[in-house]
Amino acid sequence: MSIVCSRIGGWSICEKFKGSIPMMKRVASLALLASAVATSFAASAAPKWEGPLSPKLMFLHPAPGPALQYPQGHAPTGQLPQWNGGFTDLTGHAITYTMAGADPSTSNTATHIKTFIIPVVFVYGASNGNQTLDPTAKGTGGLKKKSVIKALLASPLFDDGADFVSGSIDCGTAQYIDSYQRCNFWSSVQTNTGYHTILDYTKDKKLKPMTLTVSSSQGSIIDNPYGAGQVGTYPYSGFQSQVNSYINSHKKDITPDTFPLFISYAVYLTSGGCCIGGYHNALGHQPGGQTYGYSTYVNDDTAFSRDIDAVSHEIGEWMDDSFVDNFVNCQDNSIMENGDPLEGLPNYGTFTVSLNGKTWHPQSLVFQPYFGAPKSTSANGWVALHNDITNVCPGQ
Repeated sequence: MSIVCSRIGGWSICEKFKGSIPMMKRVASLALLASAVATSFAASAAPKWEGPLSPKLMFLHPAPGPALQYPQGHAPTGQLPQWNGGFTDLTGHAITYTMAGADPSTSNTATHIKTFIIPVVFVYGASNGNQTLDPTAKGTGGLKKKSVIKALLASPLFDDGADFVSGSIDCGTAQYIDSYQRCNFWSSVQTNTGYHTILDYTKDKKLKPMTLTVSSSQGSIIDNPYGAGQVGTYPYSGFQSQVNSYINSHKKDITPDTFPLFISYAVYLTSGGCCIGGYHNALGHQPGGQTYGYSTYVNDDTAFSRDIDAVSHEIGEWMDDSFVDNFVNCQDNSIMENGDPLEGLPNYGTFTVSLNGKTWHPQSLVFQPYFGAPKSTSANGWVALHNDITNVCPGQ
């Protein structure tokens, strides 16, 4: 396996080669969850995807977007709750990082982060599928009386009713990413048992769904290359621009001390191919930049990005690399993205959790020791939540 990096325009791109098929891999400053299928498609109601369907994942990182511009004297005073830490990795290099929440070595209480869930509605016309993919619609994707947004709120990402364990260690009955983070820093949390980082969903009537009318040149409804049923497609570059515009036009409500999370239903973003299931980024740098995330929700048990797979990936990476600038000395991952190393596992590294009458599929995540931190910091001294992998990253 080899990695070749290059720079094209404003993009830093690394390609990991396994066999004869390249896989775009993480670089610089953004977390994109995707499949590397380098092909093109014609707009039609439900075209078959042509070309190779393996490998499944691509990771691509542009630099953080420009900081939000506020009128003089009206810039928000709040910042994302964050803390700074560090360790000496296995190669002797000093690693520093910034994460959401409070320092688990000094905090024994809960940090609450106001979280907005912003639905993204994609409208496809007669020339490219004639469907509207709306995460607020009841019964979408077989959810019966619930919408995707309602289902997400009942999932372990926002409902704190599930108990998570890491081997013999009980990480706690809490929201999934909160429980993961507790076991990530178990050496501190086993003493500071009150430590939590909680996403407080907040409904703001001013934050209407973001609706995108998709032209045939932008995307179409296709047969899902990675599951049953159909999905929509939309170019990543255009979507990123739309999200940035939305945040800028709502900056009185979306402020740096909040976490806006954009959610679509059954739409894969594309960038040279399909399929991107989510990403997180920041407008501006720490400590005052505006962080945010995007994920899609696919209601099919065989699909890429099924239920909370992609969403948990992005929230987990946002938590531990909030401003996408926690650089590490790993050949497979130049920044501290804790979901990437497990994406190549069966079922994309997901596991099952039962809550509120449904079986959910969050993605497992790696612990700090994967990046070269002392193994004494994490639960069981493991490098991943469920001992999914036992090796440290290549280069350590």
